[in-house]
Amino acid sequence: MTSLSPVAIVDDDESVRESLPDLLKMYGLASETFSCAEEFLEKDGISRSKCMILDVAMPGMSGPELQVELNRRKVKIPTIFITGHRDEGLRSRLIEQGAISCLNKPFSDAEMLEALNAALQQR
Repeated sequence: MTSLSPVAIVDDDESVRESLPDLLKMYGLASETFSCAEEFLEKDGISRSKCMILDVAMPGMSGPELQVELNRRKVKIPTIFITGHRDEGLRSRLIEQGAISCLNKPFSDAEMLEALNAALQQR
């Protein structure tokens, strides 16, 4: 795939990888899905993504660990974290480390659209 996919979706949950692209398509946004952080790095999602929707808890490299790795590489991709665990401390830390937003699952379409608008304006 050579064209730019504005939104990378990195989540180990297949239902998220199937439903989020449909939502983004309704907003006129292209997306590319990755089942884990390692796949995102291996398939060079970095160079093709304007922003990223990133699950916090995944097997292998977690979402926050991927964010640290991108920072180490001096790569800035506006990131929206999604999580099934309500943890205000973690949410605050992720925002302090540069995340655009941290949405709790299940999130509303409006919450996601607001976060995406903020993320895409950053790039």
